[in-house]
Amino acid sequence: MKIDSGDTAWLLASAALVLFMTPGLAFFYGGMVRSKNVLAMLMQNYVTIGLVSVVWAVVSYSLAFGADIGGGLLGGLHFAGLAHQGDPVPGLDTLTVPPLAFVAFQMMFAIITPALITGALADRVKFGGFVLFVALWSVFVYAPVAHWVFSPTGWLNKLGALDFAGGTVVHANAGAAALAVVLVIGKRRGWPREQMKPHSLPLTLLGAGILWFGWFGFNAGSALAANGSAAQAFVSTQLATAAALLAWIAVEKLRNGHSTTLGAASGAVAGLVAITPACGSVSSMGAILVGLAAGAVCALAVSLKFKFGFDDALDVVGVHLVGGMLGALLIGFLADGAVAGAKHKGLFYGGGFAQLGKQALAVVVVVAYSFVVSYILAKIVQATIGFRATDEEEVEGLDSSYHAETAYELGSSFTGAFSPAAPRHSELATADSSGGARKVEA
Repeated sequence: MKIDSGDTAWLLASAALVLFMTPGLAFFYGGMVRSKNVLAMLMQNYVTIGLVSVVWAVVSYSLAFGADIGGGLLGGLHFAGLAHQGDPVPGLDTLTVPPLAFVAFQMMFAIITPALITGALADRVKFGGFVLFVALWSVFVYAPVAHWVFSPTGWLNKLGALDFAGGTVVHANAGAAALAVVLVIGKRRGWPREQMKPHSLPLTLLGAGILWFGWFGFNAGSALAANGSAAQAFVSTQLATAAALLAWIAVEKLRNGHSTTLGAASGAVAGLVAITPACGSVSSMGAILVGLAAGAVCALAVSLKFKFGFDDALDVVGVHLVGGMLGALLIGFLADGAVAGAKHKGLFYGGGFAQLGKQALAVVVVVAYSFVVSYILAKIVQATIGFRATDEEEVEGLDSSYHAETAYELGSSFTGAFSPAAPRHSELATADSSGGARKVEA
């Protein structure tokens, strides 16, 4: 194996960028929940970093990228505990970075994928139940799906389904799991009768900006080398995200008469999601089309929860499930042989329906598997240690119920700043009456 120092430096930097996305996601979601639950949201994302890192090293990496042990369905345990870490990654014979650098890069994908699910469960899950679910999900859902699609020995990969950086493995997978879990744990108290507005839109915009920044490592880093493919993925990521932002706020303006900051942030994330599988397959102009489609479709899809009655608090289904599926399917139309390789041409580039069929199969299989297994795992957690918070804990707020903390100690600050006679926090207008998700007309 020939190690290239430039490729290695690029992949390690990209891994750091992808890790930075998870705190960004925590802020993005944290700003959209009620103030009494913001620390719980941050904590769920941060504990995912710690938990999945360990699970990945112990077993999940080996199951995802170890030598195949059965029809492209699962890797073996050769790399369990990061044993044999100097051995080549099966199927990646041309890899020009140390295998351990590849382990680190893929670890960050394994971390952020279950973290995405937290947005759907906002305001109402037990901390311990969430931790157990993530540990089980990382082994029984993420690792097999990553093997099918990302590993060169996986059956969907060998079939020719394209997913450059995780539209199916990360986003559609997490979105399907989110839908399954919310069906198990049920709705928040008062939803949808009560408006649950974001408590800090600046926090959400900050999180979206961090996600946008980190996503260049997510997508361009997936080239696994500092080369032309990485450059194309980088440019496509920027163009699709920009186009999706514009499309989302345009839909808002046409539908509600206003373009919102939350819509701009959500549109950007929708574009990032949709271009993730396609950034190594479509041209720069194709990326703009992907972004425009994602911004418009996802802006409309977030209202599905009102039509079907499932409480996806922060629109994980509407953005990540729909956006991930859309991006994966659009490859079947927009794959450019000059970018993706001569074997992979979409319908609009003379490739017929072959690539579209492969993309559709990958989407259906991944979504169905993730939904079913996630539903079963959520049921197991609920039946054992419990997944749903009690009514009393939900009313009090998860920050104080599970972490004995509050995010904003405004009362003590005002008292110290003015006088002992300054109004108590309970006498001030608080943010706790607002909360959890964007307002979408049913």
